[in-house]
Formats: sequence, structure tokens, C-alpha cells
Amino acid sequence: MNVSSGENTNPVSHFILLGFPSTPEKQLLYFGLFSVTYTLTLMGNAAIACAVRWDRRLHTPMYILLGNFSLLEICYVTTTVPNMLANFLSTSKSISFVSCFAQFYFFFSLGCDEGFFLCIMAFDRYLAICRPLHYPRIMTRQLCTGLVIFGWSCGFIIFLTPVVLISQLSYCGPNVINHFMCDPVPLMMLSCSEDTTTQLIYSSLNSFFMISTFVFILCSYALVLLAVVRMPSESGKQKAFSTCASHLAVVILFFGSVMVMYVCPGSGHPVEVQKFVTLFYSVITPLCNPLIYSLRNKEMKAALRKIFRTERSVHKI
Repeated sequence: MNVSSGENTNPVSHFILLGFPSTPEKQLLYFGLFSVTYTLTLMGNAAIACAVRWDRRLHTPMYILLGNFSLLEICYVTTTVPNMLANFLSTSKSISFVSCFAQFYFFFSLGCDEGFFLCIMAFDRYLAICRPLHYPRIMTRQLCTGLVIFGWSCGFIIFLTPVVLISQLSYCGPNVINHFMCDPVPLMMLSCSEDTTTQLIYSSLNSFFMISTFVFILCSYALVLLAVVRMPSESGKQKAFSTCASHLAVVILFFGSVMVMYVCPGSGHPVEVQKFVTLFYSVITPLCNPLIYSLRNKEMKAALRKIFRTERSVHKI
């Protein structure tokens, strides 16, 4: 895919996102399907964030982290889906060079933040279940606030380096990306100058982040499960298992699909497989998360019912 710089010296000013090539009728069908998916994702995650904000019973570290995670999901899915929807109705399907790398930066920074939030939530559950007597003293409001700030900001700091390095590569044509978003792997393939150092830095950073966060979460929940098994109360076991099962389901959905794509970006996945896997963790997973957390949590279900009853009462008035 790489082209020598001597063949074409005109710098690329925009890229073409092919998305899902098909007939105009299917493009409209895709537009309707993903519009509904996007709307449900926004509504579900916004409902959880509002429930945490308005219900004082949910003003605990676990639910504060969950509310921030839901807001993060809204930002995460918004980095790609609106542009994808616009391309379904567009004939040019172009995106400017700056917009492409801005999408790349925000999408992967927010995805990195998701991984950190899942680690923080696993740490919170470890303290609550394995160190219940020390939990109020350790997980103070100050620590919770610091962890939230860390979760939101760290991804933007970490992913600044690979985005800058990849954007500095030479792009002189072709400019067609067979994807629905500005993914770094096809971007590096379009570069006129093959930079193995940049590819190594990018893949090493991804591998380190994915593996370290995933191992941290697994170790945290292994300790949690050992503590749950030793609990004398059956009701306590069921509540702890229910909470942990929700977290683990989200962890498996997110890390399972992401690690397939980005731990070994040079492994040569077929293009359609790349699109499907990316679609899964960028669109489907944020849609599933509110369902997973709300359906398995009695306090969250009660808070959501309270919100919906209030909304109905306001509309009646």
C-alpha cells in the first residue's frame, strides 16, 4: 500500500472513508438502523448518568464512577457515529485531514479512558468487598474525585504521542480508507514513507495498555471472587456476584474485541473483519452497557423507574 514519495509529491488534504459500500437503498437502511442504535445508546447512558446525579442514594463511589463511565460512553460513540451517519447520505464521503486525525485522537483517547475507568471500577469493587471495614477510610470523596479526573484525562495524554507521530508521516496518495472511521492501521498503510519506528511505538503502546489494564482487572476480580466465596451470607454472595458479573460482562465485551484488533495491528485481519470488530466495540458495546448495568442492579432499576415516573408526571402536567 505504501507509495514512494517520488511518485506523487502532492500532500493529501482529505481522505475518503468508504464505510460500507452498497446500493443507495442499503445505505438508507444502514442510516436508519444506526440512527436508532445511536439514539438508544444516548438515551440509555444519559438515563444512567441522570439517575446517579438526581438520586441521592446513588451518591456513592461505585455509582459516581458508573455515571461518569456512562457520560464517557456518550462522548466515545459520538466521535464516530454522527460522521458515519452523514457518510451514509453522502456521495463524496470525504473527511478533511485535520478532522480525520481529530477523530482518531478523540476516539482512541476516550477508548483509553474507558479502559482506565474499568480498572478504577474494578479497584473500587476490590476495596468494597475485600476490605469492607477500611473502605470508607480509603475511598474518600477526595480519592474518588481524583480517580475520576485521572480516568477522564489520562487517555488524552497517552494518545497524544502516537497521533502526532502518525500525522507527521508523508501522505501523498492514495487517500481512500476502506473503513467507516479514521483508524490508525489503514492510515499508516496509506503513508508514502514507511516508518517502522512509529509503527513499533504505536503497537507497543497499545499492547502495553491493553495487557496491563486487562491483567489488573482480572487480578482484582480474582481477589473479589475469592472473598465472595468465603462470605457466610448467601444474600451477600448474590449481591456481590451480581455487581461483579455486570462489571465483568462489560470488561469482556470491551477488551475482547479491542485486543483482537490492536494488540497485534500487523497481523493482517481481513478488511471486513476489521470493520465488523471496530463496529462492535465502538457502537454495539456502548449500547449494551446501560442494559447490563441497569438490568442486574436493583438500586439502579429503582432510580430509573423513579426518573421515568417523574418524566411522565411532568408530561401530564
